Amino acid sequence: MSAEGNGAVRTALVRRVVTGVDGHGRSYVVSDGEAPNVFRSPNVPGFGAAQVWATEPGPVSNEGSTDRAAADAEIPMYPELGGTVFRVADFPPDSAYDETGKGGLFADIGGDEARDGATHSADRHFWFHKTDSIDFAVVLEGEIWMLLDEDEVLLEAGDVIVQRGTAHSWSNRSGKPCRMAFLLLGALPVPAPRAVEDGQLTGQPS
Repeated sequence: MSAEGNGAVRTALVRRVVTGVDGHGRSYVVSDGEAPNVFRSPNVPGFGAAQVWATEPGPVSNEGSTDRAAADAEIPMYPELGGTVFRVADFPPDSAYDETGKGGLFADIGGDEARDGATHSADRHFWFHKTDSIDFAVVLEGEIWMLLDEDEVLLEAGDVIVQRGTAHSWSNRSGKPCRMAFLLLGALPVPAPRAVEDGQLTGQPS
């Protein structure tokens, strides 16, 4: 993320290099340039995301040179079971979100369902949401707090997160932009609470 001449924050510009195989079976660069499928919030300065790639549910094919994240591709906030979405998102400081930005945030990114899945914690922070996916995230620049129903963790550049279909929120309290990369894989919904069984992850609240 860099500042343009007028002082505005330039968001979601991501260089994307896509490879392919030509008619002779030789690998080559299909495209090299800015990821074309970009969202920039009309209400929150500095908030945006570049959709780098996506795949449909089922066996993933690398055949052909079709751009799965072309500028006009409709990419959901999170994929269906077995699908994937790879995006790079820019989070401005929390102070950049006014009431209009907070209220229209999920509608702007097609995430009303995700927001509704975490209404029990929405009063803690406006970014709370829950998706039927497993998300692998990396903090690329800056820092951000990950809020959960019971915990919160400060994440800095280089830290990685495995988000397993839980209600969560992103809170940037640093005063500077934060950039994160996300790989989302569509997953089954997290089942309703049940007794802890042998073999489950340890360290969960009792």
